[in-house]
Amino acid sequence: MKAIVIAAAAALALTAGVASADQALAQKSACMSCHQMDKKVVGPSFKDVAKKYKGDAKAEEHLVGVIKKGGKGVWGPIPMPPHPQVSDDNAKKLADWVLSL
Repeated sequence: MKAIVIAAAAALALTAGVASADQALAQKSACMSCHQMDKKVVGPSFKDVAKKYKGDAKAEEHLVGVIKKGGKGVWGPIPMPPHPQVSDDNAKKLADWVLSL
């Protein structure tokens, strides 16, 4: 029983480390200039994005495309500019992080 509790705690710590690493990536990539965790700024909150795409099998692919190429019309009249400087790997990490919220 003790081993199960320790394993669960380790898994939670690892998940929290990945989550904060990807939040740090969002900050480094300037995502936080227009998005926040819980509130709309220029763009929707990350949690609203996660809620909108929950259960959508193509959400990760879609969000990677929006991060890299930009988007418009889904969240209102203000377009999201493209971020081609974000690597494909980092765009995938960011999309996965947002969808995990």
